Amino acid sequence: MQLNTTFFTFLALSCTLSNLSAQNDNKNSTLFNQDDLKQVTTNYAFTEGCSSDKDGNIYFTDQPNDKVWKYGIDGKVSLFLEKTGRANGTFFDKKGNLILCADDKGELRSVNRKGKVTVIAESFAGKQLNGPNDIWIDPSGNMFFTDPYYQRDYWTRRKPDLSHQSVYIVPKGSKSIVLAADSLNQPNGIVGSPDGKYLYIADAGAGKIFRYAIGKEGKLSAKLLFINRGSDGMTLDDRGNIYLTGNGITIYNNKGQKIGQIKVPEGTSNVCFGGKKKDFLFITAKTSLYAIPMKVKGVE
Repeated sequence: MQLNTTFFTFLALSCTLSNLSAQNDNKNSTLFNQDDLKQVTTNYAFTEGCSSDKDGNIYFTDQPNDKVWKYGIDGKVSLFLEKTGRANGTFFDKKGNLILCADDKGELRSVNRKGKVTVIAESFAGKQLNGPNDIWIDPSGNMFFTDPYYQRDYWTRRKPDLSHQSVYIVPKGSKSIVLAADSLNQPNGIVGSPDGKYLYIADAGAGKIFRYAIGKEGKLSAKLLFINRGSDGMTLDDRGNIYLTGNGITIYNNKGQKIGQIKVPEGTSNVCFGGKKKDFLFITAKTSLYAIPMKVKGVE
C-alpha cells in the first residue's frame, strides 16, 4: 500500500499550528479573555495619551482636535480640556495634576483639577524643544519625557531648533530640564518600574525597546536592548509584564519574551490601566477608546 506523504505532511503541519495556537490561547487566558474587548467610545480624529487618575478615571487626547477627554468610572464621557497645546502623551502626578506633552510649541504643561494650565518646560539650552511626546513620573516625583521631532502640519516651523532627539528629566520641584539620554534615534513611548529602578524607552527610529537603570537624581545607565521591536505608548502590570502598541497590544514578560497578544480592530497608539481596581486595560486606537478586563493590575 502506497502512503500519501503529502497528506501526512499537511496533517503534521496542521497539528503543529493548532498546538501553537492553543499554546498562545493558554498564555492569553492567564491574562485576559479576547472576547471581553469592548469599544467604549468612538468618533474621534485620533486618540492618544491615555492615563488614569487615582480613582481610575481615564483621560485621553484627541490631538488633531486639540482636546482632552475623560472616560469616567461611571461610564460617562466628558470634555476635560480644550486648547491643550496639541497634547499627546499624558501622566498624573501625585498632586492630581494632569501633565501634558504639548507639542504645538514644544511644551510640558501641568493642568490642575480646575483646568488651570501651567507651563513646566519649553526649552533646553535656550532652544525650543522638538515636541514632547510621552512622559513618566518616578516615585520620587522626577519627570522623564521623550522629545522626538515629528513634523506637524499645524506647525509654522519647518525644522527643529535642537540637533538631537532625546530624553529629558525635570527633577522634582524644579523647572529646569536635564538631559537624561541622547543616544537614541527617535525616542517615543516611555514607562518605568514602580520601584523606580528601571526606565523603558521605545526608540521609534531604531524600532527597539531599551531598558535603563535609574540611579541617583534620575541618572540613567546600563542601557540594554530589551525587546527588538518598537512601540508608541507603553505600560506595565503588577507582574512586571510590559504592554506595547502597534498591531493590537503585544505583551512581553520581564525577560522580554512575548507572552500574549490582544487583537484590536484599529491600530493602537497608547495603553494604560484604569478602573476602580486598576484591572481594566484601556487602549487608544485611531478613532476610539477600547477597554478589556484583565487578570492583572496596573502599577502606574
